[in-house]
Amino acid sequence: MRGSTYRTLSCSLSISLLLLTCVVVAPAQKKSRLQDATRHAREASEVFTQIMNVREKAIPKELLDKAEAIAVFPDVVKAAFIFGGKGGQGVVSRRTPNGWTAPAFFNLSGGSFGAQIGATKTDYVLLIMNEAGLNGLLKDKFEIGGEVGVAAGPVGREAAASTNPRMDARILSYSRSKGAFIGAALKGAVISPDNNLNEAVYRMKAREVLTNNSMTLTQMPAGVRIFPRTLARYSER
Repeated sequence: MRGSTYRTLSCSLSISLLLLTCVVVAPAQKKSRLQDATRHAREASEVFTQIMNVREKAIPKELLDKAEAIAVFPDVVKAAFIFGGKGGQGVVSRRTPNGWTAPAFFNLSGGSFGAQIGATKTDYVLLIMNEAGLNGLLKDKFEIGGEVGVAAGPVGREAAASTNPRMDARILSYSRSKGAFIGAALKGAVISPDNNLNEAVYRMKAREVLTNNSMTLTQMPAGVRIFPRTLARYSER
């Protein structure tokens, strides 16, 4: 009888401890995920601001104002030793009648093969120029330069006059490595939503975040507001 009572008490105590652990861990995990989201939004904002503040070599405002969405992937690591690969995380905001959406979180990855060695870090900025490009981005897995045309974006104030031949491209891409900011076609890279992070922050997947026109700036988590605010500073319709 005593053994049965002991086992029952032990079982009850174990369940209580497990429930208490869940109660403590869940808020801690959410806080950690919000910190991740805040860091991604802040780093993307810093990269975009730094690029746009060098006016002679910035993205032409005429193109920014035509873009339907903007993606920024800071510090994408490209490492290679015979087999090459790249990977990084970033954010995407879409333009709406009410301004820019909350940033949705995405991963960027890709690979290559050849005689190569070394490692670099590169910042990427993508202008999604029309609905077709945006629809590609909203897929679960989207390869740039596959179904959707991509071109190296023009840079600088005077470059806007030469953009007409490139406007058939649905995505204009830029890169910055070792201080040099250029238009560079990012073909072959794969963009996929980081829905673990999106759902932890918004309780929505990336598609829902980017198509939700009702979320105002004040309704977004405080830490991620910096990215849509940064975009609005340089482009509003």
